[in-house]
Amino acid sequence: MLKNLPFLFLLVLLHSSVWADSTRYNVSQLRLQYLQASKEEAVALQFHKKMSAYNDNDPLLLAYKAASEAVMAKYVWNPYSKLKQVKTANAIFEDAVAMDKDNAEIRFLRFTLQHYVPRYLNLSGQVEEDKEMIIQSLKAYPDSGMSKPLARTIRDFMLTKDHCTEAEKKVLRNINI
Repeated sequence: MLKNLPFLFLLVLLHSSVWADSTRYNVSQLRLQYLQASKEEAVALQFHKKMSAYNDNDPLLLAYKAASEAVMAKYVWNPYSKLKQVKTANAIFEDAVAMDKDNAEIRFLRFTLQHYVPRYLNLSGQVEEDKEMIIQSLKAYPDSGMSKPLARTIRDFMLTKDHCTEAEKKVLRNINI
């Protein structure tokens, strides 16, 4: 029995590390962390540190990794650093979209970055494409695969400020979520 103890210990350790890693990147939690990161610098730093460690190929998690880069641009003071963060975020978003071009959440996250980037930087070329895809996904709800809270969050965001034209906002207001 004592011979097997190191093996059992190793098995338990590996199982717990796999479990911890899978909960570490829980999408529901990432959504909340991203929202908080956009409001609080300390949360943004934690969120960025966490997502910087992500090295796998799940498209949605890559999109949150990109979002963590983008949100850091808000908190760095140096214009060069801001630009570097946005370019890094854009590159990661490109990879995520290439892996899952029909995922409205990925497109929404990229839209939230590119909508606020000054146009003269030429880093917001997919704003209209993403907006159209987001609206189509919301119109297809619940068949789009989005959860009700996610669909509401996206719709409510798109209805604020200048994210959409008045005609697009009218369409969004008529979507029953």
